[in-house]
Amino acid sequence: MTLSKKAVKELAGLELNAFNYSRIIPDALEGGRVKTAGTAIYDINGSLLFRRFPIKRGRKAIGYADVAANEIMGEPLLATSIGPEWSERAIRREAAAAAKKKRRSLKYDKIRFVAYSYPKIALQFLKGNKEVLMLEWKTWEEVPSAEPRRETEPSYAFERWSLVDEMPEATQRSNTRKFKARLKAWKTPTPTRLKRVDPTLIRRREFAVIRPVLKLTDTREIRYSPRSVDHSPCYELRGQQTGVWCVAASAEMLLNFYRYHYDQVRLADELDLGTCASPNGLPYGQENKVVNALENLTSNALDASMHADPSWSVHRDEIRANRPLISFIPRHSRTVVGYTQSLLHLPGKLPFRGVLVYDPWPPTNCATPNAGGVITRWENFNTQTYRYAFSAVLRHI
Repeated sequence: MTLSKKAVKELAGLELNAFNYSRIIPDALEGGRVKTAGTAIYDINGSLLFRRFPIKRGRKAIGYADVAANEIMGEPLLATSIGPEWSERAIRREAAAAAKKKRRSLKYDKIRFVAYSYPKIALQFLKGNKEVLMLEWKTWEEVPSAEPRRETEPSYAFERWSLVDEMPEATQRSNTRKFKARLKAWKTPTPTRLKRVDPTLIRRREFAVIRPVLKLTDTREIRYSPRSVDHSPCYELRGQQTGVWCVAASAEMLLNFYRYHYDQVRLADELDLGTCASPNGLPYGQENKVVNALENLTSNALDASMHADPSWSVHRDEIRANRPLISFIPRHSRTVVGYTQSLLHLPGKLPFRGVLVYDPWPPTNCATPNAGGVITRWENFNTQTYRYAFSAVLRHI
């Protein structure tokens, strides 16, 4: 079941207020407003998945938040990104201009936002509810047509796939139960007081009327040193230089942290990802190449490990040790460099667990290697599928 525009917007306000009240990101969202009904983001099979809400303080863009509109997502708050502006109108104009350049004779009557490879976004041009073109957001590259469904995914590459169709029925049922429980928790404890909350305004004072219990917020990010007195930022974002080099870009970010400066062309060669002119993704079943590359390129100064189906504790413990991770989700690779766990809770409401993601998507190109990518602060750990994590420990002599 999907929620109405009004219901999702109200839910966004409540979740973001709770998120802000817990001080996971102090003052970042304070005073912001959720003014619009959000941009509807669909699955490629046509199912509504979530809405992306731009957040502004006055005229200044603070960032955006993704809030589930479909119960199978499991929890309402999927991710927040602080800093980038989200303007649906401007993006639609850019997409229309890009489409005109690619196909001057293109005719369509509707543009729809789709998570063509969740969480990557594209714009789908429709004529009579039939797709006539799909362009990836920002790069405006044409997304290849859907291939016949396989039992196993071919690679971490540039391709479309359906989150809904590929989610096991048992997972869908479990996620739906969790989502309904969260909605019930918002309505059950203090319904009269909740009516006094302005869901468009993110403000701690506004939210305090429902008297949540604040137990603890545990947050940590990768820094220059694990010592608190030296806790200064020390991590850099790198955009993937082709549509399929997310693994190379992730390896570049991790190696840069340890002061090894290999570019993606060199890393692609090490990982057998082709060239800038003829790139390819890392095939499923060859994930161990990441371990080999990290060790080979550092002359075994780094001891790399691969963790299948990594748990929350794997991510948390590596970050506490001040070590970034390469994170593989279905058909994509990023790096994780921080975590947060809020024990702010309402009756029946689970604590939020999020990871700080340095994502190499959207892509750049080989001519502008330092552009591209996005920082997601925070990605809801409970609503994503983590296939593999790669950690690296500096060997001591």
